[in-house]
Amino acid sequence: MSLYANWSYPTAIRLGAGRISEIGEACAAAGMKKPLLVTDKGLAALPITAATLDLMEAAGLGRAMFSKVDPNPTEQNVEAGVKAYRDGGHDGVIAFGGGSGLDLGKVVAFMAGQSRPLWDFEDIGDWWTRADADAIAPIVAVPTTAGTGSEVGRASVITNSQTHEKKIIFHPKILPAVVICDPELTVGMPRSITAGTGMDAFAHCLEAYCSPHYHPMSQGIALEGLRLVKEYLPRAYADGNDIEARGQMMSAAAMGATAFQKGLGAIHALSHPIGAVHHTHHGTTNAVVMQQVLKFNRPAIEGRLARAAAYLGIEGGFDGFYDFVGELNRQLGIPASLGELGIRDPDIDALVASALNDPSTGGNPIEMNAENTTALLRACL
Repeated sequence: MSLYANWSYPTAIRLGAGRISEIGEACAAAGMKKPLLVTDKGLAALPITAATLDLMEAAGLGRAMFSKVDPNPTEQNVEAGVKAYRDGGHDGVIAFGGGSGLDLGKVVAFMAGQSRPLWDFEDIGDWWTRADADAIAPIVAVPTTAGTGSEVGRASVITNSQTHEKKIIFHPKILPAVVICDPELTVGMPRSITAGTGMDAFAHCLEAYCSPHYHPMSQGIALEGLRLVKEYLPRAYADGNDIEARGQMMSAAAMGATAFQKGLGAIHALSHPIGAVHHTHHGTTNAVVMQQVLKFNRPAIEGRLARAAAYLGIEGGFDGFYDFVGELNRQLGIPASLGELGIRDPDIDALVASALNDPSTGGNPIEMNAENTTALLRACL
């Protein structure tokens, strides 16, 4: 099967090895002539970034880059990025990287034309309608990991540097106009990042599939996304040069982020505050807490996960699926607990309060409260 395709759902996606060469065409399609490439500090010096800047320059787009992006991007990063965008007279953003680069790039494009402060656009009620939609700059997204799926998302996660809370900034128009999914860009990922980002995609699909909300389209996408991760993440982890596995994982990442329109749950409700306070890798944190959350939600999801297990070729219904997750984590070198992840003496009450305040709690199959969430967090530790 050839992993080379153009899709128009949920936006224009160009999938295939070597398709970063189309960055000039993608920018033209999005209406950009002078884009700012936004990426993170780690990627800024890598060959794939230099090669992309060369392609931009060859296409007459210049080679402007902003890379002051932290692993958990903050409002300070947004402010600096918007200043670079405005000072450079740019007309669009190429969001390049993993979740941090993609999320920050999207918010820079969003905020560059706004007059209100960032937190006025948090994903609460209809706050997104406060934005001047016509002032949102176009975005081309180029993922270099296969996990967050932010390249097909209408939101970004930004950490409030004062409160250490992760906030979701939402607007329908920060869905990138064009996405280039080139699996060759993910070949250089360290194995630990391949594992963590891959399990992030798995968590997105799993929580969307288990969410009690009604969205059968997302349900189907989530189920097939789980299958792709099951089949191809171990291959990508074992051999980073396996282009087929890398391409399938890029598809799974986009599917997870499309599916979680149906909702997320306790996995993300826990991992958001843990990551914001303790600076753990988001996808790895998701993987660490996944089995405990499955156990927590079992009364509400046992039948549903039995059906998923059957589709995935896993015997034993819910128990078989639970054991599969544990074995996959072990295979990928994921720590067995938050303690093993390096979290010592956390402020449990503060983490629980933040978890209950996280938008992801609304999609959890079992209602979360202070008592059961405290017990869940202690079990994860």
